[in-house]
Order: sequence, then C-alpha cells, then structure tokens
Amino acid sequence: MRVSSNRLAAESSPYLLQHKDNPVDWRPWGPEAFAAARELGKPLLLSIGYSTCHWCHVMERESFSDPAVAAVMNRHFICVKLDREERPDVDRVYMTAVQALTGQGGWPLNVFLTPELEPFFGGTYFPPSARWGQPGWTQLLERVAGLWRERRADVESDARRLAQSVRGWVAEVGEARVKPAADILSRADAAFAGAFDPDQAGFGGAPKFPMPAYQRYLLRRAARTGDARTGRLAVESLRAMARGGIFDQVGGGFHRYSTDAEWRVPHFEKMLYDNAQLLENLADAVLLTRDAELARALTRTAAYLTRDLRGAHGGFFSAEDADSLPPEFADRLDGAAHAEKKEGAFYLWTAAELDAALGEGAAAFRARHGVEADGNAAHDPHGEFVGRNILFDLAPSAQDEAAAEGARAVLLSRRALRPRPGLDDKCLAAWNGLALSGLSRAYLATGDPALLSAAQAAADFLRRELSSADGRTLHRSWRCGARSGEGLADDYAYVAAGLLDLYEADFDPARLRWALTLLSEAVRRFAAPGGGLFQTAEGGAPELFARALEDRDGVEPSASAVLADAALRLHALTGRGELRRFADEALERFGGDAGERPLSRAYLLSVLDRALASPRTALIAGLDLPGGRELLAAARARLRPDVFVAGFTAETQGALSEILPAATQMRLADRAGAYLCVGGACGLPVFSAAELTSRLDA
Repeated sequence: MRVSSNRLAAESSPYLLQHKDNPVDWRPWGPEAFAAARELGKPLLLSIGYSTCHWCHVMERESFSDPAVAAVMNRHFICVKLDREERPDVDRVYMTAVQALTGQGGWPLNVFLTPELEPFFGGTYFPPSARWGQPGWTQLLERVAGLWRERRADVESDARRLAQSVRGWVAEVGEARVKPAADILSRADAAFAGAFDPDQAGFGGAPKFPMPAYQRYLLRRAARTGDARTGRLAVESLRAMARGGIFDQVGGGFHRYSTDAEWRVPHFEKMLYDNAQLLENLADAVLLTRDAELARALTRTAAYLTRDLRGAHGGFFSAEDADSLPPEFADRLDGAAHAEKKEGAFYLWTAAELDAALGEGAAAFRARHGVEADGNAAHDPHGEFVGRNILFDLAPSAQDEAAAEGARAVLLSRRALRPRPGLDDKCLAAWNGLALSGLSRAYLATGDPALLSAAQAAADFLRRELSSADGRTLHRSWRCGARSGEGLADDYAYVAAGLLDLYEADFDPARLRWALTLLSEAVRRFAAPGGGLFQTAEGGAPELFARALEDRDGVEPSASAVLADAALRLHALTGRGELRRFADEALERFGGDAGERPLSRAYLLSVLDRALASPRTALIAGLDLPGGRELLAAARARLRPDVFVAGFTAETQGALSEILPAATQMRLADRAGAYLCVGGACGLPVFSAAELTSRLDA
C-alpha cells in the first residue's frame, strides 16, 4: 500500500480522508495553503466535494489517483481539498463564481484561485481525457498553468472583477425593502400550481428533487386557509415519492433525487437533511389528512433514520453513499474490489434474488414492485443497473400491507449481508437540528414514544458535544469524540427551531431557554444590516472576499427564514419585541423577491403566512391535572401552523414563568385550563376540549 504523501491524514472530515492517499499533494483549506501560494507565486486549485458525492468518487478514481496526473497538479498548483458540508460558506462563494463563469454548478467543484483567493476559472467534473465536449483534466491543467505564466497580470485583473461581482451577488447589495402583504401568498400559490407536474407530481422535470421547503409551505398554507387544492400539491408529491424508486422500498428513507421525472430511477445517496425535512413534512401531511399511506411512509422514514443514521451517542450521522460493492464482492475487500463499486448496488435486486428470498410470496411482491426478469431501469446511462431491479410500489393497499411488510423484513435481513455503502459519520449541528424537528413532529403525528426519545437524545447530544458549557456557542461538526469548526448561521437557526419543536413535544422549559439563547446569539453574531443573517459571523471567515447572506432555500432552508420563524413562535409566547422585529425585518428585506420568485423562498413564504395569521400560543396549565390530557389532545388534534403549544405542571410552572411571566399568575386548582396567548398576553382560561377547539379554529 502506498504511504500517504499528502497532508490530509490528520483531518477529521470523511471526505478529506477519502483523499489522504492520493498522490496529489492535497492540503486542507487554511492559512498554510494560502501562505504557500503567496510564497511560491502559484495559483490554488480548490477542489470541493463531500464524502457521498458520486462524481467526486469518479474524478478521484480517474484523475486524482493517477500519479502522472497528480504530478501535473503538484507542479503547477497549490492543491486544496474542502468538505462543502463543513464549510458551506466557502462553497457558496466559489460556486457562485463558477456559475457566473460557466452557467452551471455542482460537485466536485474545481476552481482556480489567485494567491489572494480570488477565482478566475472553474468547473465541476472533468474527464481524464477530452469527451462530451469537455477538455481532458490534464489538458485543462496545462492550459490554465500556461495562462498563469504568460498572462498573470490579466488573470489577476479578471479575478478581481469577478470577485467584486460575486461579492454583490451573494450579499444582495441594494435589495429593495418591501412590506409584504397577503397578495404575495396568493401569487405564490398560483406559481406553485403552475410548476406542479400534474402527471407524476412534484415540481419540474428530470432530474426531479424532493424540494421539502415547497411541501412545507403548501401543507401549512392549506391548513391555515382550508384550500384543499394547495394541500393536494404537497400530498400528491409526497405520495408519489413514497411509491417511487426514490423511496427505499425495503429499508425506508429517501434517496437524494430522481434522475427521471417519474420518481423511478434515483441517485442513490441518502442525506440526513433530506430525510429529516421529509419526515417533518410527512408528519404535517398526516396531521392534515390522516392519510394511512403517508403514515406508513412516515413510520418507515423514521425507522431508517433511527436505525441507520443514528449513533450510539444519540446524534445523527450525515449521509450514506450512493456507491457500494455489488453483492458478489461481499467477501473481497482488496483494491480490485474497491474499484468495482457501483451506484445503487446495495439497493438493487435481480428477479432470481427475490424469488429465492421470498418463496411463494415472490410473485405478488414482484408484481406490486415492478420487477422484471431482465431488470426494470428505465434508463441506465452508465450500465450499472443491467439485469437488476429498482423497487417501486405500483399498487399500495392496506389490504396486503401485512404481506408486504413481512416481505420487506425478509429482504432487509438479506440486504444486511451485502457490503454497505460508505457512511459519512460526522455529525453536523445544523442537520441534527433538522432531525430534532422531524422526529418531534413525527411524534406529534404518531404518538410513538420511541420517536420522542430519539429527539431528546439528539438534543442531549447537541448540548453535550456541539455546544459550549453556557449554551451560547455552537460548533459545526463532531466526529469520533472531537468537535471542529465554528458554528454557522444555519447551525444556530436549525437547532433553535428544532428545540422549539421538541418543546412542543415534551414541554421541558430548558428547551425554550436554550432556543432563546441560540436565537439571541444568532442575531448578535450573524445579523445583516437591513434584515436576515449572513452565513458567517463577522470575522469568522476572514480569508473570504465575500460574506454571503442566508437568503434563499436550496436543498436546505434559508437560515434567515428558519430563524425568523422561530422568532415569531417565541414572540407569540413571550411578547419580546426584539423577536418580532427580527422576523419583520427579514420579511421586509426578502419579501419582495419572494413575491417575484416564490419557488426560491418557499420557507420564507411559510414565515409570512404565519406572520399574517397573528401567531398564537395555546398554553395548557396543569398538564398532569384532570382534563389536561384532553386539552392537550385538542390542541394537537390537527395541523395549526399559527399555533404554538406550550404547557406546564406544578413542577415546571416556575421555570416557564421565567420566560412567560404571565404563567406566574395562573393558579392551578383541581382541573387543567387552557389559555390563548398573543404576544405574551393571555386571555381567560377555557376548561373543555370542545371550547378550546372552537377558539383555536376561530
């Protein structure tokens, strides 16, 4: 085995460690690499990816593992590797630059920088030799190196201009402030309806992404307005995904996206952020519709998260790879076997494998799940699915669900014997915050105490491993007992929101206290003039030439929107004016763009919908007294996006009173009562579940 020759061996990121034995002299992003570029007068080659990125693996096998290619890279460039999941702020800046240069983006992201870290050229995947209209990687390296030698001054001048443009784009310089109104939401509803795929559900064509923020907005909008047409867009999308190949029909959970418009052929990686958000949406859909099929999808998604992505420490890992060794390589761990990893190998089945595993039940299972003797992949551009089947569900029915569940259990035990996809076992604060929300909401929809326990354990993990002792500082990442990186805006926002969701599930006042602390710290560290949040704290990433706003949703929601939503919920409980001001400023800063481009601001639209509905708190005094259970059930009976549910017992009343002073005056007698509070002011109590329901629905 070749001895590691680069500088990544001491890093903790699973992605960086995948490249530690490359002959490329990779360095981690940091001062040592920057100093080397300045001292040697060389440009930097920054290569950004993540551990479960399929095309990152391909480029590593084809180019970064080749000594001849590595020699060219080492001779001409200071080569730097970066995990985009650990540093999304760096990725955002340089992805914007590459998209400006080429019109497209993705990973791996390969971008060439001056020693001052200003970008001058870049792209995504490059083949080892010219094909598909792309130059070969070595050819490109030589061309860029020659340009640097012969026209360095021109290159640096162009890089400065590009950096200036990127600085304006990512900071939204000059964005007009607009006081948002309800007509923005009606226009957004029409835009989502127009983008909806009426044949296959979801939004857009191939490749088709789940887009959790879309569903979240549509479900909550439907719940508040009673518009069944709006809710249908989300419900049909969730149902189509749960029936498709994008859903793991054996083990539960969702793959990254569908390569086709029919949800049949997925890109097989599984991400925590997707599954956490989709779990929350499934929970909301169940509360809205009581749909049994979606309830089963919720249960199976939660089972995947708690079985395969949860560590013994209570935290949740980041992702599972798309690639793995085919089953026939189960007993081979040599280098040749490693080179044979294929996308989806862990999840695919031949008809013969299913027959052998399921016996008499195989025929019915094959018919229901679209299995064909010669394989069923509608398209297979790289020949990785030949003769194998991607399972999807053609005819879900409660009548034969017991038989299907038994078959899935058999296949899950068989599949466990296969070589597993690689696991990215780092725990990110932000994504664990999303898991808090998903699990807590799933508990409210199902009543399953195991989901509440999993959420509580995740919160304990975050407090113990990724937080400072006083709870004011979050770290970005944790792996193998060590934490690293300063928390970014999404870490603070997602964890704060997750704690509020968990509070609604277990009514522990410590959740509220920590959420308030994190919200306050997020505003102090990341607040942008005029509203919203920057990704990084001031001075937190001094090497970057731009400080990006958290303004739009991507595969993860905008931290500005998530924190604004948390602020509205806490304002309804506490009445603290600074919370409402933060939310209003974010809505005013980004509301105009939400009206023009609603699909890029779906989470913010949910915040606007909550704000216009005058958020309320339903406070149950005496949760453990007679009538408390019935009042709580009424408050939780259906999806009410504008209502925050709080409660206390005699034991927790004092702690809650520190946050909501009005609770001090609520006398507990021999029966529970429910108060409706707006902005920290509470009305007279009601004592019957029917009356509480009537007031909540008014």
